[in-house]
Amino acid sequence: LPEQYPNGGLIPLTRERVRGITHLGGTILGTSNRNNPLRYPVTRPDGTVEEVDRSDEIVRGFGLHHIDALITVGGDGSLAIASVLAKKGLRLISVPKTIDNDLDKTDVTFGFDTAVDFATDAIDRLHSTAASHGRVMVVEVMGRYAGWIALHSGVAGSADVILIPEHPYDIHKVIEKIKERESLGSKFTIVVVAEGATPKGGGVSVLEHEAGRAERLGGIGEKVAAEIHEISGKETRLVVLGHLLRGGTPTSFDRVIALRFGAAAIRGLEEGHAGVMVALDPPYVKYVPIEEAKGRMKTVPMDSDIILTALDLGISFG
Repeated sequence: LPEQYPNGGLIPLTRERVRGITHLGGTILGTSNRNNPLRYPVTRPDGTVEEVDRSDEIVRGFGLHHIDALITVGGDGSLAIASVLAKKGLRLISVPKTIDNDLDKTDVTFGFDTAVDFATDAIDRLHSTAASHGRVMVVEVMGRYAGWIALHSGVAGSADVILIPEHPYDIHKVIEKIKERESLGSKFTIVVVAEGATPKGGGVSVLEHEAGRAERLGGIGEKVAAEIHEISGKETRLVVLGHLLRGGTPTSFDRVIALRFGAAAIRGLEEGHAGVMVALDPPYVKYVPIEEAKGRMKTVPMDSDIILTALDLGISFG
């Protein structure tokens, strides 16, 4: 929020500031998943933490600095904030950005393709060490509520088991797949697991919970690896890709989508649109009301063609 930054966080986007950023990952503006202005954590003198709504301060700040429009960039949390600000009178357009690709009203979000590309490369590299040592390699990737990264990278990287949030897994079916591969002469197995995957009858693995932000998931890969080793006796190793998926050079696909979304947001403001999110509806970029886009999670349909393709390839979903 403004008090945390010089000049209230205002950064003029001159040509010099934006020159050459197309090939860069991350953001030159900075970002946070902790400072939700609708539930901003404030520490009281007695040490207790209270969540307060500071959205009215944001609206006043825009008026004070004579800013006539806002473009928000982010996932469902950002859409929820944008919805409140729009109802309070801010003229804004949202741009969908999340590596999880879990926003329902757009075909794809930028960041997803780059994350899948990195995860696929990691899985490719792990094949050689897994095969050489006859190990089970468990690869944990991001994916809180939706398993798109695990699914796409797992299929592209020829994984043997893919565990996603949409389908609670049975660890014994994972063991069955390992034994099946061994019976066919394959002494190694690659297991890709999304951070939000859950065992049947169980819940998500949570690493951290703080006021003002969503629970930080993680640990499911460690749980799966430990259970595989305990039940099968197989040497098992865990690789957590984590935030590596969020960085690095963006793919050409993500660069093009980001540029298309950004240009559409500017055009939309010039044309008088407000309270909308830009969305990809191939081959077009269109405008969707934020109220229709927020809170709608795009998860993997278990009857989709990519799931059927994975099953045809012999991939197990536990």
